[in-house]
Order: sequence, then structure tokens, then C-alpha cells
Amino acid sequence: MTEPGKAHAGDSAPSVVLHDLVAAYGSRTAVRKVSLECQAGLVTAIIGPSGCGKSTLLRCINRLHESVPGATARGSVRIDGHEVYARGVDPIALRRRVGMVFQRPTPFPTHTVFDNVAAGIRAAGEAATEGTRAAPLADRVERALQRAGLWNEVKDRLKQSALALSGGQQQRLCIARALAVEPTVLLLDEPTASLDPLGTLRIEELVYELRGSVTLIVVTHNMQQAARVSDVTAFMLSGELVERAPTRAIFTTPRDERTEAYVTGRFG
Repeated sequence: MTEPGKAHAGDSAPSVVLHDLVAAYGSRTAVRKVSLECQAGLVTAIIGPSGCGKSTLLRCINRLHESVPGATARGSVRIDGHEVYARGVDPIALRRRVGMVFQRPTPFPTHTVFDNVAAGIRAAGEAATEGTRAAPLADRVERALQRAGLWNEVKDRLKQSALALSGGQQQRLCIARALAVEPTVLLLDEPTASLDPLGTLRIEELVYELRGSVTLIVVTHNMQQAARVSDVTAFMLSGELVERAPTRAIFTTPRDERTEAYVTGRFG
């Protein structure tokens, strides 16, 4: 397993490739001709000041951006060699392969812990909800909770409301829900923004544990967090990609003076 910060661009094949991506909300352009490669099995952090286009870029990868009225995207997004914006691609099916977790935990409020994790599997028709096929569903829910580092904390609470969990547990539950359908890519948009330090630590540990089994792309305002958990870091400014490099290089020897100014705290 690669130690965070020591990855190099050529260490593995790219899993997510963006080319000349442009995204807008009506007449306002949020992402400007961004080209970026995210390597398979590694953690790519996207940093930059508020409003620089980080979250918009993330939402373009699984086509959530287009769900906003008036939002448009052009350019290319390829995942494992397949064009996301090709004619005939089903965005809902795409989002099963490209999971996403948001700033605030979003468990389904009327669902139990078990049903939150099982929801995606059931929607995909990959397991029955009752009868002889119930055991495989339970096995998949348990595996997802184990991968999210939550099983031991909730195994006796599976029939309770997800809202009974702490904020940090709810966020890991959302990660488990995304992992349950075995995505190849997991997008994390400020996943610890609403958590306390302990919850933040557990999410960061989880990101570390997931590398190698899924491609992770993490948007964060916290540069220390990016330095701790990522293999590669990309810096965005005013909708443009300024620099992408192994994380250690971004924080110690950035090539662009704008990157240096940002990571040293001179602006942002």
C-alpha cells in the first residue's frame, strides 16, 4: 500500500480522466477547461479557496451538476476509459459506479441503519428484500459497514433509526451506503466539514484504509487534511487547475507561485 504523499503520477493507470472540462451555472462559468487525471486506487485531494470550482468539478464527474436548473457542462470525463457524457449513458447507473458523500451527513431519515445501507443494493435490483435471498443482502450490508469502519459500533443497532447515530457515525453510514454497491470511484465533498475532531480523525483513517480498493477524490478546505490523507493534490483557483502533483511536492516544492502563496497561507 502506498504511503500518502509518496505517489507519483505514473504509479498506476488513470481511473478518472478529465479533458477540457467546462462547467457553468447559466452565464457564470465555474470550471474553466480543466484537464486532470486521478490514478486508480489512490487518493486525489482537490484544494483551493471557496468558490474556485472544486465542488462543481466533483459533481461533474458523476453528472450531478446537470441536476441543477440551468447548469451545463462540456468537455470530456472518462472513467475507466468510458465517456461519462456519451449519448445513452444512464446517470443513475453511473452514480452507482461513482459514489458521492457530501459535506453534511445525509442518511435517509425514515430508514433504519440497515435499510440505509441496503437502499442502493435494492434500487439496483441486486438483492431481494426478503425470502431466500435475504441472507446475501445482509452479508453485503455487513461488508459495507465493515469497510466503512462502522460495523462494530452498529451491529446491535441495525433496526434503529439512522438518526440515532452521532454525526460522525452518520457520515460513515453514508460512506457505507455508497460502498455497498461496489463503486469504482468515491467522491468526498468536504466529508469532515461538519464533524468534531474525533469524527474527523475516523473519516481520515477510513480514507487511508480504502485506498487501493477504490479511487478516491476528496475536496477539502483543510490543507493539513489534504497533506495527511492524499497521494496526489490538485490546486484550483478561479475555476482553473493551477497545479497537480504528488502531495508532498505540492506542499514542499510547488512549481507555481500561486500554489506556494496558497499553501503557505498568504491568501485564501
